[in-house]
Amino acid sequence: MQNTTQSQVINGQISRWQVFTAQEVLNNSAVERIAEAARNAIASHGRFSIVLAGGSTPKSIYQLLPGIDTDWSKWHVYYGDDRCLPPEHEERNSLMAHEAWLKHVAIPADQIHDIPAERGPVDAAQAYNQTLAEVGEFDLVLLGLGEDGHTASLFPGHSWDDAKAAVPVFGAPKPPPERVSISAARLSQAKEVIFFVTGAGKQEAVDNWRGGLGIPASLIKPRNGVDIYIFGVNL
Repeated sequence: MQNTTQSQVINGQISRWQVFTAQEVLNNSAVERIAEAARNAIASHGRFSIVLAGGSTPKSIYQLLPGIDTDWSKWHVYYGDDRCLPPEHEERNSLMAHEAWLKHVAIPADQIHDIPAERGPVDAAQAYNQTLAEVGEFDLVLLGLGEDGHTASLFPGHSWDDAKAAVPVFGAPKPPPERVSISAARLSQAKEVIFFVTGAGKQEAVDNWRGGLGIPASLIKPRNGVDIYIFGVNL
């Protein structure tokens, strides 16, 4: 069985659904896509800005990235969201990415931009707004999809200020309740956006997305559309 791609427009979002036959194939394709985006960005403007997602599928991809051929000194790393926990807490997205990938490569420390979420959602969001103020369009944004349709820490039923790059999150339906997230509008300012969606538990969220129900993931609308890498979910 070969991988397949379906394209559709959902509430103004151009969506390319790429269905993979195995998790390993998805992971390897993602690594190749990230490496290609880095090559293109560095050749075009001398740097590569990437926004990272948390979760188990991104972790398995991050673990493969130290093996790619790239100029790590040109990479600038940001996070789509993080939890308001101590920096060394096992549920911090920044710690996961560091352990799986970043500590193994030569990206300069001052080019890895953790969200200071341990400072609390308001102060951390303000600080990350300052971090992102001089950053133009992201070259690549990586995102996941929750079973409720959330992405980053943008949850259904919540509102946020899309005029801000980073927003505080209170009352998240899964712990911890306090977080910081990049807004949907700022995540949309990207040359490429890839969602990773794996596992049968995401079926309802995918059905809602494709049915145009306006889940948070559908609010990410870069000009070139989004790619959704899928394994274990039926279209």
